[in-house]
Amino acid sequence: MRLLRGADFRNLWLGQSVSLFGDQVTMIALPLAAVLVLHANAAEMGYLTAAELIPHLLFSLPAGAWLERVERRRMLMITADMGRAGLLASIPVAYALDVLTFAQLYSVAFLAGTLAVVFDISYMTLYVAVTKREDYVEANSLLNASRAFSYVAGPSLGGVLVQILSAPAALVVDALSYVGSAIFLGRIEAKEPPLEPAEGGMFTQVREGMRFIFRHDILRPSLISVATLNFFNFVFAALFILYATRELHVRSGALGLVLGAGAIGGLIGAAVTGRLSRRIGVGPAFVLGMVLFPAPLLLVPLAGGPKSLVLGMLFTAEFLSAVGVMILDITAGAIIVGFTPDRLRSRATGALRFVNYGVRPLGALAGGALGSAFGLRPTLWFAAAAGVLGVLWLVPSPVPRLLELPEEEPV
Repeated sequence: MRLLRGADFRNLWLGQSVSLFGDQVTMIALPLAAVLVLHANAAEMGYLTAAELIPHLLFSLPAGAWLERVERRRMLMITADMGRAGLLASIPVAYALDVLTFAQLYSVAFLAGTLAVVFDISYMTLYVAVTKREDYVEANSLLNASRAFSYVAGPSLGGVLVQILSAPAALVVDALSYVGSAIFLGRIEAKEPPLEPAEGGMFTQVREGMRFIFRHDILRPSLISVATLNFFNFVFAALFILYATRELHVRSGALGLVLGAGAIGGLIGAAVTGRLSRRIGVGPAFVLGMVLFPAPLLLVPLAGGPKSLVLGMLFTAEFLSAVGVMILDITAGAIIVGFTPDRLRSRATGALRFVNYGVRPLGALAGGALGSAFGLRPTLWFAAAAGVLGVLWLVPSPVPRLLELPEEEPV
């Protein structure tokens, strides 16, 4: 494709693609290490998910303001990649020495999540440096197509590696993927947008980023709706693997293959979102993704009967949900980038992540508590149904009527 002919965007895309693949291996291998090696219960699974995500709640706002003052953010991204590689590599080492504990899993998850905050907020600066405004939707489609492919191959490989080797050993794949990401980032030559003199202290910058988001007619309802969906999605996600292995009795290899096959829907979603948003509009496509992402997950607690039927229902849920999440993420990413001026990009990204990612550990903790109190299946029913309600925030807003992104950079 035309965008991939540019060396800088190609290196960004390749680095993200490699890293996303490794992340999907970890997404199944890390919780399986807790379940299969350390025999985690529902509450402990909630703690593990929350440990990885809570840095977004704690550090997104100050990191967004701090990064407004930092040059060479690409080097920070490379450092974050190498740090995460070392953290993940420590888990199979501890397992081999028979000293792996929940304390180490929680610590690695928390520290890796902290480095992810630095990486992800810096990423937006690099993204706009290598991508033209008119290419935002197409670039998001390419990056999310890689993400969708990682959903297909990553869990499948991860499940097989867990079954053949062990859950901790499978994490080596993600550690190597971060090294690969760092190498590709190191080859990018594009100049980052120049820093503008920061007015006021860090608290002033944090407040300005929050004020910009919550006074914006498009970004405010978009953020609140996605945050609502993500809260209940992480109630669901904290318990899904425990439920599939303990109550549905799905083996690691089969679970990885089902998740990988179901994620083919993500490839389809990434392929059609550009045309869909041009045909019905960016806003209506975003609304569609808000419904299509959570609704199919109702099939998971509904699953029962013969093993083939259980696997078929899990596959269908993952397939349709993967289509929805790609439509949602591509359009949401384009809306956020399109309506955020460069001078506020880091602090606004920090504010967005504080809310959107900050609710995720709260959802995971709520999932662990609800799963312990009411059982896994009732909690999954509740979480999948409640996630659909996030779309209601968009109904009275201008988002459903947003057909195109602004042609000029906002000021």
